Amino acid sequence: MQEDLHRSLPALADAGRSLEPVRFPGPGGFEPDYGDQALPLQHALWVCKRHRWRIAAFVAASVLATLLVSSRLQPVYEATATIDVDRQMPTGVIGQDATRTATHDSDQFLATQIKLIQSDSVLRPVAQKFRLLEAEQTGGPPVSGEAREAPVVLKRLKVERPRNTYLMLVSYRSTDPRLAADVANAVAQSYLEHTFHIRYRSTLGLSSFMERQLEELKSNVDRSSAALLQFERELNVINPEEKTSIISARLLQLNTEYTAAQADRVRKEAAYQSVRSGSLEAAQVSTQGESLRRLGEKVEDAQARFAEVRTHLGPNHPEYRKAQAQLAEAERLFQQTRENIARRVDVEYREAVNRENMLRTAVAEQKAEFDRLNARSLEYQILKREAEADKKLYEELVRKIKEASINASFQNSAIRIADMARPPDRPVYPRIPLNLMLAFLASLLLAVSVALLSDYLDDTIRDPEQAARILSTEVVGTLPAVKPWRSLPAPAKGQELTALPSVEPDAAGYDEAIRTLRNSILLADFDRRLRSILITSAAPAEGKSTIAVRLALAHAGQRRRTLLIDGDLRRPSVHRQLGLTPAVGLSNLLSSEMPWREAITRPPHLPDLDVITAGPLMRRASELLEKRLLHVLEEAAAEYDLVILDAPPLLGFAECLHMATSVDGVVVVGRAGQTSRKAIGAVLSTLSRLRANVIGLVLNEVHKEMSDSYAYYGHYRKYYRPRGAEA
Repeated sequence: MQEDLHRSLPALADAGRSLEPVRFPGPGGFEPDYGDQALPLQHALWVCKRHRWRIAAFVAASVLATLLVSSRLQPVYEATATIDVDRQMPTGVIGQDATRTATHDSDQFLATQIKLIQSDSVLRPVAQKFRLLEAEQTGGPPVSGEAREAPVVLKRLKVERPRNTYLMLVSYRSTDPRLAADVANAVAQSYLEHTFHIRYRSTLGLSSFMERQLEELKSNVDRSSAALLQFERELNVINPEEKTSIISARLLQLNTEYTAAQADRVRKEAAYQSVRSGSLEAAQVSTQGESLRRLGEKVEDAQARFAEVRTHLGPNHPEYRKAQAQLAEAERLFQQTRENIARRVDVEYREAVNRENMLRTAVAEQKAEFDRLNARSLEYQILKREAEADKKLYEELVRKIKEASINASFQNSAIRIADMARPPDRPVYPRIPLNLMLAFLASLLLAVSVALLSDYLDDTIRDPEQAARILSTEVVGTLPAVKPWRSLPAPAKGQELTALPSVEPDAAGYDEAIRTLRNSILLADFDRRLRSILITSAAPAEGKSTIAVRLALAHAGQRRRTLLIDGDLRRPSVHRQLGLTPAVGLSNLLSSEMPWREAITRPPHLPDLDVITAGPLMRRASELLEKRLLHVLEEAAAEYDLVILDAPPLLGFAECLHMATSVDGVVVVGRAGQTSRKAIGAVLSTLSRLRANVIGLVLNEVHKEMSDSYAYYGHYRKYYRPRGAEA
C-alpha cells in the first residue's frame, strides 16, 4: 500500500496542478463559469504546434497558388516624370514681375497643381494623342460618344508629391514601357503648356482691359492740358506761381515800410505837440534841439557877462553897451532859432503823416492784388495737378501695357520638368517576391487565426485546467486513449493483479493511469473513508464501464476486497469485459426478494474481486432501485473495502439519480475532445441539486495532441518499451 501511495503522488501532483479549489454550487444549481477564456501565449503556441502540418500545408498551397497566378499575369510597367516647383523663379522679364518671387503657401499651391494636372484640359490632349481611353477600356464595353465628351479620367495615372519637397511625380502604368514613359512625359508637357496658356490668356485679358482704359485716360489728359493752357492765357503769365511770389515779397516790404512810417509819424507827432505847447524843453528835445541848446548857452554866457559888467560899469561905458548888445543879439538868435525849430517840426510832422497815408494806400492795393492772384493760383494748382496726374497715369499705363506684352511672351515659369520619364526595365506589377511574401504572411495569419478560433470555439472538455476553471470542479484523473479497447485484456490465469497486464505501451500506460486514478479518489479526503463510489457520465460511449472495471481490478490487485456492481440495466457491459456469463444479476435482486449475496459472481483467478452483473434487461429499473439499492449498498459496504457502482448515463435516465444519492461519492466520466462542457455542467448541476458528493471529473481518451497538458503521455510508449526491443 505504501509503495502504491508513493508511486501515485507524482501522478496526483500532475493531475491536480494549477487546479482551483472546489466550489460546491448552492441549491440553485450549477452554472459553468465562462468568464475567463482568454488563450494564454503558451496554449496558443501549443495549438499552432498541434495544427502545424495543416498550417504548413495551407501556407504552402497559398504560396504556390500565388506563384502560379503571379507568373501568369501580364507585367505592368510604371514610368515617372518629375516636375520641379522653383519658388525663386521670377514670373516676368521686366517690371515688378522680374524681381517678385512666389510667396504662396507650398502645401496649398502643390495640392492645387496636383488637381490641375488631373484636370480634363491637361489630360484630354494626351488621351487623344495616345488613344488612352480605348487602351484603358480593354476587355470592357466600347467607349461611347457621351463618354468621349465626359471629363477625361486616366485610371492608370498617379500624381503625388514626396513629403517635404517641392517636387511632383507624374506616373503612368502600362503594359508597354515605352508607352508608359511617353504618356508620363506628355502629361507633364501638357501641364506646362496649359499653365502657360492660362498665364498668357490672363495677361492678354489684362492688356485688353488696360488698352480700353488708355483711350479714356488719353481724352482726360487732353482735356486737362487744354484747361491749364487756357488758364495761363487768361492770366497772361507764364507761371502764376512766380508772380505770386514777387507780389508776396513786395507786400512784405510795404508792410515793413508802413510800420516804420507809422512809428516815425507817432514820434514826430509827439514832438509837434510838444513844440506847439511852447515849452523850451520840447524844443530842445527836437531834432534841432542841439543848436538851440548851444544858443541858449551863449545867451546865458552873455547874460552872465552883462551882469558882471553892469555891476562894475555904468550904462554909458562902452563895455557895458557892448555886453548889452551881445546879450540882445544872443537873445534874438535864440528866439529866431526857436521859431525855426517849431516851423521845422511842423513840416516834418506833416511829411510823416503824408508818407504814412501813402504807404497805407500802397499796402492795401498790394494786398488786394495778392489776394486776387492767390485765388487764381489755387485754381491753377488744381488744374495743373489734374493735368500732371492724368499725364502720369497715362504714361504708367502705357508702360504697363508694354511690360505685359513682353511678359506675356515670356514662357519661363516657376514650374518646369526636372526629370523626364524613361522606359523602365522592371515591371511594378506583379511583384512576385512581394506577392509571395504577402501570401505567406496572410495565409500564415489566416491559418493560425482559424486554428486559434476553432480551438476557442471548441465546446468540449479537453484540458484539466480548463475543466477546473470553467466547471469549478476537480479533475481527479486523466486516462490515455487506447484503441481498440480489446488491447486491455483481463488478467490471465495465474497472473498477479499487481503485475502489468500487457507489455503493450498503450495498455501499460492506461493501467498506470487507472492506478493513479484509484489513489486520487481514495486519498482525496483523509477524514472520510469512501466505501462506495458511483461511476457515471453525461452520455453513452464515454468509457465509464471500462473505467469502472479497470478501477475494480486495480483496487482488487492491492489485496482489497472489491465489489463491482453493473448498474446499467439497459446496456450492461461489465460481464463482457470480464468474460462472465452469470445466470442472475442486479435486475433479479430488484425484482425479487432473493438475498444479494446469491447474485455475486466471482471471476476466476481474481479472489479479491466480486461482481454483481446487470442481469436480464428491464424497463422498471428506477422504481425498483428506490426500494432495495440503498439497503444492498449499506450491507455491501460493511463487508467490502470498496463498492464500485457502474451507473448508466445521468442525462436522460432516472435510475442514475437514485444511485447517486445512495453512494458515498460520485465520479463523472467525460471523453476529452468529445463531451461538451454544457453536458458536464448539466450533470454537475443535477448532482448539486441532489446534494450528492461529487468526487471529481475523469477525462478519458486523452492524447498528447489534444492539449499541452498531455505532453507526458507521449513518453509512455518509450518508457514501457520492452527491453528486448532496445537495439
